[in-house]
Amino acid sequence: MDITIHATFLPHDDAAESLAFYRDTLGFEVRNEVAYGGMHWNTVGPAGQPGTSIVLHPPAANPGITDDERRTIAEMMAKGTYASISLATKDLDGVFTRLQASGAEVVQEPIEQPYGVRDCAFRDPAGNLLRIQELR
Repeated sequence: MDITIHATFLPHDDAAESLAFYRDTLGFEVRNEVAYGGMHWNTVGPAGQPGTSIVLHPPAANPGITDDERRTIAEMMAKGTYASISLATKDLDGVFTRLQASGAEVVQEPIEQPYGVRDCAFRDPAGNLLRIQELR
């Protein structure tokens, strides 16, 4: 089979703040911007990888969830326990320094993990966990 990862979805509670983080802090390209019904979606992705995207979406956009579920999602986002993504870079220390200088919430400084990878972790403005692994 020939299957690739095309897009993943991360919720946001502030479209402009989320877009600024992924575009300006991480340096991702903006692929698409959509406004509909008072909500805003942005699609971003790493430069040079046009086939891989992150869709930054309002969690309220899903019509299949109840108001109670929306409240639970909002509570989990506020605690930083709702969504996560793993990224990778050849320059972990440089990326860590840039993110830390931007004021992003540091969850874990670069460390050699017992399972054989070196990584760090941050939270984006919506509380989503970003683990960034060093490519070797």
